[in-house]
Amino acid sequence: MSARIIAQIVVSLGTVVGRAFIAAYKQAAANAAQGGAAAARGGAKEGAVDALTRKTGMSMEEACQILNITKEADLEKLTKNYEHLFNVNDTAKGGSFYLQSKVVRAKERIEMERAEEAKAKAKQEAASSAENNNQSSQQ
Repeated sequence: MSARIIAQIVVSLGTVVGRAFIAAYKQAAANAAQGGAAAARGGAKEGAVDALTRKTGMSMEEACQILNITKEADLEKLTKNYEHLFNVNDTAKGGSFYLQSKVVRAKERIEMERAEEAKAKAKQEAASSAENNNQSSQQ
């Protein structure tokens, strides 16, 4: 009789876990579909930023917090804070390799963001100069 009860409990638990798994899978699929649609609606710039966040595994805000700077900070302040934090977390001085690598990744993230912004700005300037050339040639 106890074997029968144990078997019923195992079957019941299997059913509950199976249903929970199916529900979680459906929710994950719905979230993935919404995330892709949001990126498509976000435009090219936001899509590029999201791509950088996915590529580096770090958002721009997180990178700025790690290096203790603002998004608009100049290159000198970025370099100064980076070098300080990198040297403080040197393993030879008793620092943390993990923190040191986070500092390196934060600097890389900010540099990638600035490169994307410069690329977008150059593209926009090229488009506006081409538009100006077209207007002057039509006159």
